[in-house]
Amino acid sequence: MQYDPVKRRLGVVFNRTPFLRKVFYRLLDLLLLRCWHIQRELRAWMAARARANAPIGAIYDAGAGFGQYTYWLSGQLPQATITAIDVKEEQVADCNAFFQRIGRPQVRFEVGDVTRFQRPGAFDLVVCVDVMEHILEDEAALRCYSTSLKPGGMLIISTPSDQGGSDVHKEGEGSFIEEHVRDGYNIDDIQSKALRNGFSKVQARYSYGAPGKVSWKLSMKWPLLMLQASKLFFIVLPFYYLIAYPIAFVLNMADVRMKHRTGTGLIVKAWK
Repeated sequence: MQYDPVKRRLGVVFNRTPFLRKVFYRLLDLLLLRCWHIQRELRAWMAARARANAPIGAIYDAGAGFGQYTYWLSGQLPQATITAIDVKEEQVADCNAFFQRIGRPQVRFEVGDVTRFQRPGAFDLVVCVDVMEHILEDEAALRCYSTSLKPGGMLIISTPSDQGGSDVHKEGEGSFIEEHVRDGYNIDDIQSKALRNGFSKVQARYSYGAPGKVSWKLSMKWPLLMLQASKLFFIVLPFYYLIAYPIAFVLNMADVRMKHRTGTGLIVKAWK
């Protein structure tokens, strides 16, 4: 499946007003289990910085996409400047216009390639969500991230694992997301790549364990397949979620609170 056609359809609906765009971001926060995991880790990072009286000056959103993580971070940390990079010029222009309209001048989107973009020692935090699985030159990206971090700065990554990530469960089976260049990372492999590309400490854990796998199908896979099949499903979608979301909510809560021996996703934290 290709995400871009569905993204364009959603953009037509939710980009009409800033209010609708904010509603869209809130829906993503509720529906996407990766948002639950990432926000939990970011809250822990912010709390640790506060305990250490360490200021947060600059953040880099690597491969920002719709801009939902930049939106969340800029709301949580209005004092921080945020640089967000994406390869799509149309997406960058759209996000800059939105953040200007809602009065967040500390946010700036730029067209750029995460395997080349560097600002040596500039950032306290690098956020990279659903990006690494799209990049062939992943070690080049990791080197750029480490170069751009201040000493002690943290990188956080969310990406599919090789334990069924990208909805691949058998050898030779195709990825559910056609834009992925790899089906998922081995947990030891991604840690090793980070350590040999400028990071001194790495922690990785599985996400999307047993409850998360079911939640993803209910809240994302099946609705996306139906949206791809017909625009008419936009009408049915609210009623579908009235039934499916309470179940997905409980499953998401369980997935975030559990420690998984395996899972289809990975949350990776690395420090310079």
